[in-house]
Amino acid sequence: MTNDEYLLAALRLATGNDPIPGHVSRAAREAFGLRIPRVVTASPVESGQGCEVRESEGESVLRFKSDDVTLDLELSVSDGLIDVAGEIAPHPGDDSHVDIRTPNMTLTRRLIGSGQFAVTGMPPGWFDVVCHRPGHPPIATPWIRVRP
Repeated sequence: MTNDEYLLAALRLATGNDPIPGHVSRAAREAFGLRIPRVVTASPVESGQGCEVRESEGESVLRFKSDDVTLDLELSVSDGLIDVAGEIAPHPGDDSHVDIRTPNMTLTRRLIGSGQFAVTGMPPGWFDVVCHRPGHPPIATPWIRVRP
């Protein structure tokens, strides 16, 4: 394409003559459906190599922190599937639970007394972890992408 063709294409988009492709609109609606009202997003705790606290072959540990809660996640890849073990500290209460979400599914786990949880056999790709605490807004990690 020449510069004139790029300009004409940009003008068509700006005037609404080129419709948004259906798959783009569908993906936007699906992404919007993943939002959680009043959620607090935990921030990655930076170490020297980014937010990874520790990494060994096929395994990494990530830490996220909100004002009053720390989420530690240990990710491991085995046979192309992802295992996630985590700990919420301090323990957020007896009726608390976590959702491990991908764009296509949600796995819910109750927290044991130490604030730990685990899921195995998740498909590679994007996921987040949301901690639901009675009487408090949920806390979520940013979306994390894991590739085998």
